[in-house]
Amino acid sequence: MRRAAFVVLVLLGTSRLAVAQTAAVRLTLDEAIARGIEASYRLAELGARQDAARAIEDQRDAAKRPQIAAFASYARTNHTEEFSLPNASGGFRVIYPDVPNNSQSRIDLQWPIYTGGRLGALSRAAGAEAEALGQDREAARADLKLEITRAFWAVVTARAAVDVVRQALERTSAHLEDVRSQLRVGLVPPSDVLSTEAQHAHQRMLGIEADNIVVTTTAELKRLVGVDQDAAIELIPPAAQPVTPVIANARENRPERKSLLFRIAAAEERVEAASAGNLPQLTAIGGYDMARPNLRIFPIQEKWRSSWDIGVNVHWSLFDGGRVRAETAEAAANRRATEARLRDFDADLERDVRQRTADVASAAASIEAGEVGVRAAAETRRVLAERFSAGVATNLDVLDAQAALLRAELDLTRARANAELARARLDRTLGR
Repeated sequence: MRRAAFVVLVLLGTSRLAVAQTAAVRLTLDEAIARGIEASYRLAELGARQDAARAIEDQRDAAKRPQIAAFASYARTNHTEEFSLPNASGGFRVIYPDVPNNSQSRIDLQWPIYTGGRLGALSRAAGAEAEALGQDREAARADLKLEITRAFWAVVTARAAVDVVRQALERTSAHLEDVRSQLRVGLVPPSDVLSTEAQHAHQRMLGIEADNIVVTTTAELKRLVGVDQDAAIELIPPAAQPVTPVIANARENRPERKSLLFRIAAAEERVEAASAGNLPQLTAIGGYDMARPNLRIFPIQEKWRSSWDIGVNVHWSLFDGGRVRAETAEAAANRRATEARLRDFDADLERDVRQRTADVASAAASIEAGEVGVRAAAETRRVLAERFSAGVATNLDVLDAQAALLRAELDLTRARANAELARARLDRTLGR
């Protein structure tokens, strides 16, 4: 009994584990986007690059603050003859002793007081570059959102196409049985059966192709959202949402445009930093020394003595061969190039908004036309099937009607998916 109870418990645990492993992952479009953003290596890379840019900004800020360093040294020198002078007591006072062991330690201070605005401009440029990288990350996030949306609807469309082909196969199978029955009683020639079987085989091929498309699109979606390839997923399509295109809002919302604006600001700061090379540089210096011997103290003695110093250094480059002028020209040219990119982006943006808006309207019209086409094709197929049963329509007419219905249903499926993708592309263009 104990052994039997143990076996039952093991089987129950195994069955529960199998159910847990085969449970489908249910995903809405928003959930798929959220998981994809969390699992994206590209976004992680851009986030790390932004952190590096922030660190560069901190480096530029640190250069404006006092720098304190401590160092020590030891040197062994050759022996020298001592130099001494007689004193009043009749002896000699050593002025320059023989000290082969030289030790020194120092605490040094460097503080840039005035740099012509160079350090401040470099710091602001680094900050603007960090902000630009942040907007690049937002742009990559928007691209990833569109890519996941496309993959999501590709899977939904592929699965809907599989259902459409399956229904067409069921209709063709039923019609094939009717044709075979009529062949047995001599109402139709054998060629009608062969034609129906050929269409049935063609639809089976379409079904296999649709299944393959489901496999490939599902694998792509799983890769984007970070779901294991062996896990099953269940997709929950969202309801259609209206869109209101506004070009002015698109200019404000697009992260690519914000990134260009930050890079223009960074380029302006680099122009200022480069031109500051023509201005004098003022640095406060100071230090505290503890040395043995301390050469600043006379006469020199072989003992530890302390000393200190404080002062100001002024550096003014009077001629540099045109280096500052060339650096300023380079920074100004980079700024003009970025400004040109911004103007080109604005011109393309207005065109893209109008084009995407037209795509949404066209997709909506395609859905309406597709729905009418499906209703017409279904009715035509129904009428011809009844007329065939009554003997007043040919098998070829029925096959043509079934093929037309399949095409209409597939066109409607694609039109609905294209409408959702058109809305997603318009949202991407508007920066939503």
